[in-house]
Amino acid sequence: MVGRTGGFYTFFLEFTGDHFMQYRRLGNTGIIVSRLCLGAMTFGGKATPPYDKVGGLDLAASGRLVDMALDAGINFIDTANVYADGESESLLGQVLEGRREQVVLATKFHAPMGKGPNDAGQSRLHMTRALDASLRRLRTDHVDLYQIHNFDDLTPMEETLRALDDAVRAGKIRYIGCSNLAGWQVAKALGLSALHDWSSFVSVQACYSLAVRDIEREILPQVEDAQLGLMAWSPLAGGLLSGKYGRDGSTDPDARRLHIAFPPVGQEHGLAVIDAVKAVAARHGATPAQVALAWVLAQPAVTSAVIGARRPEQLLDNLASLELVLDTQDLAVLDAASAAPPSYPAWIRAMTNTHREGFLR
Repeated sequence: MVGRTGGFYTFFLEFTGDHFMQYRRLGNTGIIVSRLCLGAMTFGGKATPPYDKVGGLDLAASGRLVDMALDAGINFIDTANVYADGESESLLGQVLEGRREQVVLATKFHAPMGKGPNDAGQSRLHMTRALDASLRRLRTDHVDLYQIHNFDDLTPMEETLRALDDAVRAGKIRYIGCSNLAGWQVAKALGLSALHDWSSFVSVQACYSLAVRDIEREILPQVEDAQLGLMAWSPLAGGLLSGKYGRDGSTDPDARRLHIAFPPVGQEHGLAVIDAVKAVAARHGATPAQVALAWVLAQPAVTSAVIGARRPEQLLDNLASLELVLDTQDLAVLDAASAAPPSYPAWIRAMTNTHREGFLR
């Protein structure tokens, strides 16, 4: 069954009982990915701070989550070479052995992977080394989506994009994307790729949740205008919207956010959002995490929400968010509690553009 939502096609596939997985095209490409993407940041790192607080999952635990995800119809998995100093990729490579072609496999590079001056960044030298190392750890000959993990102030963007294009032409990468870039940086990269006929970004991975809506100012309009895929990382704001937190503190002494306040969220803003999420959850008999994920997935530009579970019950709870449909009242309550005030030049544009738009109503 195919449904059209907000200008994007969403595909539905029954997989068990009344549950279903949803799929969308990744940007303007021909590949189709699940609306929930399994993030592998929780894989490995038991002895690698701060990843011991993020997940620290061993091979068996990582395998259980991947098994559950694949059984549920998830076909999109995201990791990065820096997660647990490469252990996340290594565990994922072992878990996926024999079924690598069942998933769209994404990883990222940029962060330091050694102590030397060329062990980080996006130079041709480091990118080539980083990609080859990721391929070895992932036990594959290609990455489906290779993403730059941040902006590199030292390396010319032309150098990075040309090196990525060479790797695409060599068959080591199928598509390229970016993460944590500003809107103007994405636009510049797309322009350079078009000018030189290089492979161009097909997706943006950005922090997006009810508690952190910064991308709506510049990045989200850029994504929509360029028809890029949008992967929302930390859709629960680092567990803040999981239901574990409230005005009385946390109900889980091992909660990740007690150790790593990431992404940063102002206390009063966070509590106001939590109150609204819990109120909507009570209306539907749902969990706060399901409401928070359902809101992210209801945003038309979002292709996939990256979920990072540590336990099977967390993954099951996240999967149930696909069945939760938020109505206009729910969305109004959540928007009122979470919307950031307009920034310049958005507020002056809103003041001066209403005259002509009125003729089109």
